[in-house]
Amino acid sequence: MITHFDHVTVAVRDLDAAIRFFGLLGFEVDKSVVIAGEPFATYMGVPDIEADHVTLAVPGMTPRFEMQILRYRAPRAQLDPVISRLDKLGFNHICFAVDDAQATVDRLKAEGVEVRAELTAFHNRRLFFLTGPEGITVELAQWQ
Repeated sequence: MITHFDHVTVAVRDLDAAIRFFGLLGFEVDKSVVIAGEPFATYMGVPDIEADHVTLAVPGMTPRFEMQILRYRAPRAQLDPVISRLDKLGFNHICFAVDDAQATVDRLKAEGVEVRAELTAFHNRRLFFLTGPEGITVELAQWQ
C-alpha cells in the first residue's frame, strides 16, 4: 500500500525558467546534482545519460512532496509536440491544492504565467489550468 504521493519529474530545456515557475508556487531548491553514467543509464533506460537533476520542495510541507527537474545534457531530450493537449493518452496534468486560488492566479499572471481556463465549481473545488514549463498542464484547486 502506498503512503503518499512522493514526486513528479519534469524534463525541461530551460532549467532556470522551470525553477522560477515552481518557485512561484512555493517550491525551493533542495538538492542539485548532475546524474551521469551508471547506475542511472540502466535504471532510466537512457544510455549515455548526463543531466542536471534539481529537487524542489516546499519547506515544511508534510508529507514531503518533490518536483524533480531534469535538464538533459546528453542525449538531447525530445520535445513532445502535444504535451499540452488534454485529450491524449498518458500523463494528463498535475494539480496542486491552494488556499486562495484567485490570489494565487493573480500573482502568477503578474509574473507572466498563462492561465488557460477556469472552472468555478466541480466536485467542491474551484479549478484553474495553467501552462507550466515546456507546456505541461498544471492545475490549481481550491476546495470550497
